[in-house]
Amino acid sequence: MINTNFLNESISDIEQKGLKRSLKNVSGPQGARILVDDREVLNFCSNNYLGLADDERLKRAAVEAIEKEGVGSGASRLVCGNMSSHRKLEETLAEFKGAEACLFFSTGYMANVGIISSLFGAGDLILSDKFNHASIIDGILLSKAQYRRYSHLDMEALEGQLEKISRDDPSGCLYKKKVIVTDSVFSMDGDIAPLDKIVELAQKYQAMVMVDEAHALGVLGQGGKGAVEHFGLEGKIDIQMGTLSKAAGVFGAYVCGAKVLIEFLINRARSFIYTTSLPPMVCAAAMRGIEIIRDEPERREQLWENVRYFKNGLNVLGFNTMNSQTPIIPVLIKDSSLAMEFSKRLLASGVFVQAIRPPTVAQNTARLRVTVMATHQKTDMDFVLEKFELIGKELCLI
Repeated sequence: MINTNFLNESISDIEQKGLKRSLKNVSGPQGARILVDDREVLNFCSNNYLGLADDERLKRAAVEAIEKEGVGSGASRLVCGNMSSHRKLEETLAEFKGAEACLFFSTGYMANVGIISSLFGAGDLILSDKFNHASIIDGILLSKAQYRRYSHLDMEALEGQLEKISRDDPSGCLYKKKVIVTDSVFSMDGDIAPLDKIVELAQKYQAMVMVDEAHALGVLGQGGKGAVEHFGLEGKIDIQMGTLSKAAGVFGAYVCGAKVLIEFLINRARSFIYTTSLPPMVCAAAMRGIEIIRDEPERREQLWENVRYFKNGLNVLGFNTMNSQTPIIPVLIKDSSLAMEFSKRLLASGVFVQAIRPPTVAQNTARLRVTVMATHQKTDMDFVLEKFELIGKELCLI
């Protein structure tokens, strides 16, 4: 029988530290305005950057797939769940990303855990940005490879580690494989990894590069292909992972790369092999989302116009938006209790913005994680800025 005393004590300890999490009841479609506990509020915390989560064309694609292929896939893809929608989506993504092949996973977490734990193991070395997503960290831990973190975005620190490894192992026999793993856009800070410099270092020290494009797909690059395109590095990244649950507006994740990489993952990635494949409707809607990203650059242009406007407004008010370079705009509060109170007052004022606190971020870096969408209107942003100014002054933060 489960030890409920242990559970109650653990929850009480979390609550006393001000770290207890709770779920908000969101209903209706995701958009610039949503219902939270049956009350309409402005949504400034979603990753639905291009506003595609409620797009009619994605809905129609999903319905057509249901009529053609049904609701569920029935099995894993290696049993009998490899359906036409899965293959078409992978072909579309591979072409879009300029890769030889692509493999679709159920979630970004499953993709990172499956890719890293199957490709790397004992005798390998993984170098990881200190602020990488939890799914990357968990994949590394499962892999049992040696693991070294470098300071966030610090290329001198990364090169220092690579140089030391080279000095200590001049024959190159110490590690079977070396890889540098990084998010391209960091989900809590909104800054961008210097992929061009990372690739230079990888080439210099004979390491592979894996990039998580979850928050970059549809947002960065002239064609919305992500940070790899933004830096002009097509064909120079060994492993490109990303998700379709953010700018593409749907669900699921992918890895793009060489055909042999995809064949390897089909045979070795446990999070791919041992799970029922995604419903065909998800794949069909995601494929439509990718097509819209490719064909409608004006959505991305509007997104960036909104980002510039809103971030400038926060900075003029005196808020610290850290080093954000993307639609993810952190507002540094530092104190966890103040961040929670700020979020609570925003919601009471009709604005949904979540407070992010330890252990998701480091101690004394609690923040409000604001995200801007292409579908936000100027009047929406002005209203939110007014509330930020009012509450910021009430809490003596500006």
